[in-house]
Amino acid sequence: MKILNFNVGLLGHVDSGKTSLAKALSSISSTAAFDKDPQSQERGITLDLGFSSFSAPVPSHLTNSLFDKVQYTLVDCPGHASLIKTIIGGSHIIDLMILVIDAFKGFQTQTSECLILGEIMNKKMIAVLNKVDLLKDKNSIEKLKKKVELTLNGTIFKGCPIVTASALNNDTNELTDALLKATFIPERSADKPFLFAVDHCFALKGKGTILTGTVLQGKAKVNDDIEIPSIALTRKIKSIEMFKTPVDSIMQGDRAGICVTKFDPKTLERGLACELNYLPKIYAAIIDFNKVKYYKSDICSKSNFHINVGYENVIAKITLFGCEKNSGTD
Repeated sequence: MKILNFNVGLLGHVDSGKTSLAKALSSISSTAAFDKDPQSQERGITLDLGFSSFSAPVPSHLTNSLFDKVQYTLVDCPGHASLIKTIIGGSHIIDLMILVIDAFKGFQTQTSECLILGEIMNKKMIAVLNKVDLLKDKNSIEKLKKKVELTLNGTIFKGCPIVTASALNNDTNELTDALLKATFIPERSADKPFLFAVDHCFALKGKGTILTGTVLQGKAKVNDDIEIPSIALTRKIKSIEMFKTPVDSIMQGDRAGICVTKFDPKTLERGLACELNYLPKIYAAIIDFNKVKYYKSDICSKSNFHINVGYENVIAKITLFGCEKNSGTD
């Protein structure tokens, strides 16, 4: 059976009900799902990326594809402003974004920030009005839909689906239908060198160390050697699982746990694993960039900025070679 793994990110303001929605949709929980972390439970908010999944038949508009089933991997991103680096890290591994809006409170600060992030990443999106059970009548829901629609009209998400849900009442039918309709076959290639975004790392007694993450490109199989360049370590893949199911190989887009031996999980929290000698360390890079339209300050040479590449975050000094007129850069 050939399975398409489709990665869906849930983003939104803190306490908008993202984790509750993920729980209502999912049939299998995985790494840090549903706020398993004791700190998350104590504070009542999501502090880390959580992963869970559910499967569905291939949608009717994709029946001519080579896939027999779609596995939806849900990436539950934190909503708190202080965790924006974690949110950015989560956004780079998803194929489609669900923007979760508290139906009682409407658009909030982090809702807008997640919308901007979605624009930057150029992701497809579904907007879901969660907690509609708190609204007294249908008119209130329709008014909120209109407000959200007006907001989205000024973005690349004009015309995207806007649906309602109540995670509390386990009412996610509209969202599930919209997700099935929005499913597409992302570009997947096994030809490039293997690159794996590690989001969690932990020891499993009697097995070894598990690296959980998402394949960004290429493929890997059991007994392949992989490198963790940040700590200059090479290890052989002992086994691979995808949502508790053993598999022999993985490829771009797959969510998996890779088991290696003789590796202290304390040496790696997040990062990259890859084909041997694929990722050299760099100290400078020449890039093209576009200024976020909502950023009002000028961008000048010799300024320091936080640079995010996947889960990595560093402070870098920029030197501008040139810019377009009226771009707000110097």
